[in-house]
Parts: sequence; structure tokens; C-alpha cells
Amino acid sequence: MVEFSISAHTLIYILDLFGTMAFAVTGAFKAIENKYDVVGILLLATITGVAGGTIRDVLMGQFPNSISDPAYVIIAIITGVLIFFLYSHMQKHWNLFLKFDAIGLGVFTIIGATFAYDLVGLNFLAIMLAGILTAVGGGILRDVFVNQIPIVFIKEFYISASFIGIVVFCLILYFEGELYLAIILGIVITTGLRLIAMKFNWNLPKSKGRLN
Repeated sequence: MVEFSISAHTLIYILDLFGTMAFAVTGAFKAIENKYDVVGILLLATITGVAGGTIRDVLMGQFPNSISDPAYVIIAIITGVLIFFLYSHMQKHWNLFLKFDAIGLGVFTIIGATFAYDLVGLNFLAIMLAGILTAVGGGILRDVFVNQIPIVFIKEFYISASFIGIVVFCLILYFEGELYLAIILGIVITTGLRLIAMKFNWNLPKSKGRLN
């Protein structure tokens, strides 16, 4: 098992809470747009913020952090309350939703990757699965609950950005780079690629559907 210093643990913990906040913002946005009441807004914000990490923890045989540490749910609820009161000033800024989604994607991708690295070492498959699941789990549930096709299945360069960030994370560690560097660059690259893809409308090839 990889031993982290206290400062490294603190960095990862802060980033994890920040990612929870970022995704909770997107959950609250979607709930308000679909005319949920305040309870529904807080519930969707919380689910979006913590679901990916919770599913990851369960699948990897760990007790979920979102249950053992109330800070995750508290952050999500506070975020939901703030968006509830501030939405009237923010509703014209749809790009804000997309930017928070991109930030959440980058942070949760690498938090998940780091979680797997801590458990099993430099196992690319485990790191990839944990990173992508952490990044997209909450967003998929968010979109399903509002009866929309999950953004991960239709938006350009979404999982691809997550995958590239994980590859960079693993390459840095493979060549014995610092964990700090792997975390920061992984987040920056994943988030940056997602934001650039939105700006320039990058698209991957899509199916043309069934021919008549």
C-alpha cells in the first residue's frame, strides 16, 4: 500500500470535498430547472455530489467515505441551499453549469484514480475503472432522475477527457514522478480538455442509426 504524508492526505481530502461541491452545484441546477421543491433540490445535489465516490467505495470493498465522514453530505446540502437562493441571479449563465461539471469531472477522475492507486498500486485497469466511475457516477444518476439522457453518453469528449487524464496520471507515476504532480496535472488536463472540447465543439464519431 502507498503511504501518503499528512499533507498529501489533506490535499486529496480538500480536492474530494471541492469535487463534491462542484457536482452538487450541477445537481441543484438540474433540479431547479425541472421545478423540484427544496427537498428535491437538496436530494439531487447530494446524490450528484457523493454517488460516484460511494459506488466506487462499495465496489472496491471499502466503507463509503460519504457515510463515515458527514462533511461530504454537509457540503452537498449547503451547496444546494446556496444554489436555491442564488439561482435567480445565475440562471442566465448556463456555462456556469458546464464549467462546474468540467471541474467536477477533472477532480473526481483523479481522486478516484488516487483511491485505487492507494489500494492496489500502479494497476492501470483498476485506476481507470475507479477514476471513470467516480467521475461519471453522480452525473449519470443526476440526469436519469430528471429524465434526461446522461450527458456522459451524448456530450463530446467527456469520458475521453477522463481517460486521457488517467493515462497522464499513470504515466507520471510509472516514471516515478511525484504523486502531487500526477494529481495536479491529471486534474488540469482532464478539466482543460473538457473545457476546450466545449469551446471548440469537439465531437467523437457517432452512430448514424439504423438504415432503412
